[in-house]
Amino acid sequence: MKDEIINRVANSKLVTLNLEDYYPEGKRVLFDIKDWLYEGFVLREKDFRAQVSEHDWAQYQDNYVALTCSSDAIIPGWAYMLLSLQLQPFVKKVITGNLDQLETSLYQNIIERIDVSEYKDKPIIIKGCSNKPVPQNAYIMLATKLKPVAKSIMYGEACSSVPLFKKK
Repeated sequence: MKDEIINRVANSKLVTLNLEDYYPEGKRVLFDIKDWLYEGFVLREKDFRAQVSEHDWAQYQDNYVALTCSSDAIIPGWAYMLLSLQLQPFVKKVITGNLDQLETSLYQNIIERIDVSEYKDKPIIIKGCSNKPVPQNAYIMLATKLKPVAKSIMYGEACSSVPLFKKK
């Protein structure tokens, strides 16, 4: 058949990696300690410890938690450590920071565990669009990890990818 349409992308050795496929399921929680501070700015140890002991930590079961303070208060390091120790038996992960930093931390652990040997000397496309909150840092970490083994790295979709790297 002379007029047959051939899908060259499907027949190529091109490998598409979608970071969305690695997205860890679970609720993300931003835990703001501002409301536990005197007038939103002063951490009084006795009052803070009382809040910690009275709080229901089990409500964070299997959640990912980012500890933060949205006021301009200066929070001592031990306060975040105390909160993380209370959360530890219940949560999947706890960090100090915002939700984007939490996602970056999650993806850092995931990308470190990816075995890239199967991508040796293959052209790779890192899929760009996602419906889940994949942080920009995850794309950078993945590209950096793939560079030593990949034949080439592109970003986007097979039909409209942006070349990033090609092994010489």
